[in-house]
Amino acid sequence: MASHVVSEGQILAGKYRVEKVIGEGGMGVVVAARHLQLDEFVAIKFLLPEVAQNPEAVERFAREARASIKIKSEHVVRVMDVGTMEGGIPYMVMEYLQGGDLSALLQVRKGPLGIHEAIEYLLQGCEALADAHVLGIVHRDLKPANLFLSQRSDGTPCIKVLDFGISKVTGTSSSGMQMTKTSAVMGSPLYMSPEQMVSSRDVDVRSDIWALGAILYETLTGVPPFTGDTLPQVCALILQNDPVPLRMHRPDIPEGLDRIVLRCLQKKREARFQNVAELAVALLEYGPKQARSSVERITRVLTASGLSNSALALPPSSTAPPVAGGQTAGAWTQTASGKRSSNKSLIVAAIVAVLLVGAGASILAVRALRSGPDSSATVLSGVSSSVAPVPSAESSVPATSTATASAPVASQVPIAASGTASTPVAPPSKTSTAKVPPTTGTATSKKSGTPGKGLDLFNDNK
Repeated sequence: MASHVVSEGQILAGKYRVEKVIGEGGMGVVVAARHLQLDEFVAIKFLLPEVAQNPEAVERFAREARASIKIKSEHVVRVMDVGTMEGGIPYMVMEYLQGGDLSALLQVRKGPLGIHEAIEYLLQGCEALADAHVLGIVHRDLKPANLFLSQRSDGTPCIKVLDFGISKVTGTSSSGMQMTKTSAVMGSPLYMSPEQMVSSRDVDVRSDIWALGAILYETLTGVPPFTGDTLPQVCALILQNDPVPLRMHRPDIPEGLDRIVLRCLQKKREARFQNVAELAVALLEYGPKQARSSVERITRVLTASGLSNSALALPPSSTAPPVAGGQTAGAWTQTASGKRSSNKSLIVAAIVAVLLVGAGASILAVRALRSGPDSSATVLSGVSSSVAPVPSAESSVPATSTATASAPVASQVPIAASGTASTPVAPPSKTSTAKVPPTTGTATSKKSGTPGKGLDLFNDNK
């Protein structure tokens, strides 16, 4: 437990009463709390005392809060307050969400999402990124675990993009940017672009486009585009190989949709979609009718920022054909392969990536990669996830009322399903198969009054 940071019943800042510790990790702890004056549940995230001694970790914590509060989008978790406890421990007060992330949803489904469903969720995520990108903010750690599926008051699904903790602000020389050395590699390897593998500083919005393509690939097929037994192997595959076409995993995927996803995963960023508006317009044909509003908003946001209208022409709404949205797929393989790139610079970059990890990190990476697609949070470390149950396969949003404080981070703790006290995050799994753990822990939701879900927590090396 995190009794050395906060305890149940403790009053913070004279207005937040801690109700439950709902998540704990290597860098911090998240609690469900109630605002005493407003009678509203919130989530509060803290750094651990030992982590708070690291100026870089504190700056990333502050960067997450600044980025989240600047992005005025329904699809970004709201940050409502920040502060510092006695002893110099920073905290962040966030909205308290209900639902579960897409990584957990994929594991519960034991397979891919429906085509319409996957596209709708991705386009909602693109709405958040449109607002972020026009502010010069590149996320750099997009993955299914950072797309949180919540629910609006009318019952419709609402994706929230989490974890702007390693986001990059382009076109700045601020101290926050100077923290990231040119050779630093940050992010989640299974969803990192080739250029991000080499240097996290040498990225722009097109690295987020790559990650979106990797997410859509996985939600449509049930597997990431590149997998391997070791982290160096994954790095080499991303840098040198093309992903297997989606239709080889799932024949019912339209050829045009297959091409869209593979375009996102082009090695050269000039060959990808250049912004989320171009991607959204391309996906419109294959998404559900309600996704059109997302596409229209994305194009408006980027057009207002100066993007050419000619690149964002929307087809008439009547042209969108129906697409099967089945939730089961054909057989798929576990290892990405494909045409080996002959580009010498990519081969050199692959060697660089392998050298970066080192022997010790490779051991951690093997464990992380085998335990699940979202287990590894940085190239230099792997943290296995404890993924919790979310909705049933029949529902596009969680069928049971589960609550979570949105903590944009890399590891996970179980969804609560009873009134028992929450348990600490389990150590990295030693098994080769990621499993949905038994339900443990609690978080009280003001909206539902029922036990809730744990949350994505901090990665030790972010």
